[in-house]
Amino acid sequence: MKDLTFDFVHTLRSGATRCLLLTLAFSWFCSMTNSAVAQENKSVALPSTNRLELPGLQPNQQILLPNGWSLEPQGKQVELGDFPVNLAISKDGLYCAILHAGYGPHEVRIVELESQKVISTASVPQTFFGMSFSSDGTQLAVSGGEDECVYLFGFDSGFLTKPQTLAVVAKEERYVVSGVNWLNDHELIVCGLLADQVTVLDTRNGEVRFRAQLPKESFPYDAIVNPDNGLIYTSAWGKKNVAVIQATDGKLLSEFPTLSHPTEMKLLDGGALLLVACSDENSVVLLDTRDGRLREVIKTSLFPTASNGSTPASIDVSSDGKVLLAANADNNNVAVFNIGERGKSQSLGFIPVGWYPTSVRFDQESKTILVVNGKGLTSRANVHGSNPNLNPPATVREYIGGLFKGTLSIIDSPSPAEMAAMTTTAFACSPLDSQEKPNTQNISANNPIPSQVGDPSPIKHCIYIIKENRTYDQVFGDLPQGNGDESLCIFPRQVTPNHHALAEQFVLLDNFYVESEVSADGHEWTMAAYATDFVEKTWPLSYRGGRGKLTYPAEGKFEIAEPSSGYFWDKCRERNVGYFSFGEFVNNGPTANDPATTKVEALFGHFDPQFRSYDLDYTDIKRAERFIERWNQFEAEGKVPGFTVMRLPNDHTYGTRVGKPTPTAMVADNDVALGMIVEALSKSKSWKELAIFVIEDDAQNGSDHVDAHRTVALAISPYTRGGKVDSTMYSTASMLRTMGLILGLDPMTQFDAAARPMYASFAAQPDFAPYKALPAQVDLNAKNDALAWGADLSEQLDLASEDAADDLLFGDIVWRSVKGAGHPMPPPVRAAFVFPDLDD
Repeated sequence: MKDLTFDFVHTLRSGATRCLLLTLAFSWFCSMTNSAVAQENKSVALPSTNRLELPGLQPNQQILLPNGWSLEPQGKQVELGDFPVNLAISKDGLYCAILHAGYGPHEVRIVELESQKVISTASVPQTFFGMSFSSDGTQLAVSGGEDECVYLFGFDSGFLTKPQTLAVVAKEERYVVSGVNWLNDHELIVCGLLADQVTVLDTRNGEVRFRAQLPKESFPYDAIVNPDNGLIYTSAWGKKNVAVIQATDGKLLSEFPTLSHPTEMKLLDGGALLLVACSDENSVVLLDTRDGRLREVIKTSLFPTASNGSTPASIDVSSDGKVLLAANADNNNVAVFNIGERGKSQSLGFIPVGWYPTSVRFDQESKTILVVNGKGLTSRANVHGSNPNLNPPATVREYIGGLFKGTLSIIDSPSPAEMAAMTTTAFACSPLDSQEKPNTQNISANNPIPSQVGDPSPIKHCIYIIKENRTYDQVFGDLPQGNGDESLCIFPRQVTPNHHALAEQFVLLDNFYVESEVSADGHEWTMAAYATDFVEKTWPLSYRGGRGKLTYPAEGKFEIAEPSSGYFWDKCRERNVGYFSFGEFVNNGPTANDPATTKVEALFGHFDPQFRSYDLDYTDIKRAERFIERWNQFEAEGKVPGFTVMRLPNDHTYGTRVGKPTPTAMVADNDVALGMIVEALSKSKSWKELAIFVIEDDAQNGSDHVDAHRTVALAISPYTRGGKVDSTMYSTASMLRTMGLILGLDPMTQFDAAARPMYASFAAQPDFAPYKALPAQVDLNAKNDALAWGADLSEQLDLASEDAADDLLFGDIVWRSVKGAGHPMPPPVRAAFVFPDLDD
């Protein structure tokens, strides 16, 4: 594709190429109008009837992710560090700088493009997205994130000098440096994410020339300058617009409308046109900079009508202005478009890349495409997560937040034929159907889960119970009928008798995964089947020990975190299905006697203000009692909601903090509460029309021998009672899709649309026998004493809100408190495959 990408005019003159492009266009059209192509391509990802489907390398050489999507990355792969987020090519085209802003070390790595090796690394205390080379290529400006500064490195032959630190505001202010770009040879444009400001900073003396104020909650992400008219364009991540600022004095001139979550921008035609990536709506938009008029919306998803979820946050344009690249972070591909005729863009296909591509750039010098993959090439197990035999806790290295190492894909410019083959592969890596119909592979005759939206179901009410942070092996590793590792089980049957009984009496799900890494993205995935790029890019800063400015970015705390596709209750409201929340996306009052509140408009009047949300000093048994009281009231009034969501969070535990319940006692309290709830519901008038779904928001605080995302999940209903083991590969999105089909709701995103519904867990013939809850078999009142392992460390942890503590340390404390420091260390389990082109 060298001619196609870098000399597009010549390409269009080629009759053979025109013919192939027309063929590609026709195939694309077919994919829009029917699902035949997609069904053929995705069939390779469906499980064989005689092979257990697990994440990792598959027989077809694709890498299956826990969410059911697959990878087949093109090109050469260079291993990077934790969550690379931005890529900049040096002015001579010989090197690229890659910025890392994940849970692990924040750093800039320099890759020499000819040798395709990392040749130097420079660490920074903290960073966030922004990075840019000066016009002469001798300086590299890097965001300082919450430290409210810009690091200015000298750059020479692939090496960075010790940086100069330029303060943007006082360190204690809430500015948070995001995008950093050069206004001219000596001035920088600096975006202030939380301050809603754009600052122009003189690099010679560190003086601020002006600060441009944007509307509240604009969250300015990036900025570029139009040298022809002296205007600065700033993408307002929290709005749906691009702010236009006068570069002479910082005056806000206008706001050009875009779609949700505008991020990266590119100027075309001498600044007359502006391309803007809109990451929360599968789109890149084309604006006329003369009047702000929207000229075109370019859909980047595999199917133009696909639901939200592609996340095209990064774009680039070829030097001739003819070809657009858009990195679809959540589709794991790069969409390629012919934009030569303005306003009449045409898809050229897709390039499959690694997991969660965050940045894409044309390398004009070497005629290659460079893509940074934020999560690398595969998921993996983490038996070295919370482990009793790793000496100080700080040596634990397999915490999920920093488990996945990013990569750089270096892709030779493909020919048209290669582009066609890559497009076929991209479709094969996606389980999504063009019509977003459910995958009915495991459906049995008269299955109570409908095969399409709107079909009737004998189940009328869904209860969705969300717990905190456990892996499958931690709880069910002792069940011999499932795929467990008993050596990793720290809350076995004696601690969780109801979990075990429910799994054995109803259905055991031993191949169930969360899409999330931590609670911050976990509660978003759990309620929205998606986490926006805002959530994905900000949670690592707070989890790694941030500065307290970019705080927990979920559960209604930030409006910008809410996806444009909404949450499950929004879909209920669209279809007039009753819904109610017990503690989810709800903020507690100061004390247990004070009513809770919510910032989520859809939940006004649809939540219980007396139900206590996350608060480890409040028992789950009390939560269960309150829920049962309200449920009985619903039934007495004839107002049973179609959908009810409830938090049951105490399996998070307090660790070994002195005077607090032990981890075993808290998990047992959680277990008793679950048993109480299921018994009450199974004896209620609604039981014959009821299904209870239990899920962990994430699986971060534990080890699992299959995958770090595998978790505890339960499906409890008269239609699941039978004691079978369902080893179908499911995810949280599968559970959401199943409830959506029961309630007649359209999918929210591509992920619940593509997820495999839980047909194999349900049967046509119900068993209405009630469940009998089991009493606790351990002391629920057991308290940690000063001699408990990690007691002094637990005192230092912030457990006032979920995941505020150091989770790597916290998980280790929980393990040791149960197993003891001398417990033999389980043998290591390595990644499921070796990628042959991975650079050492």
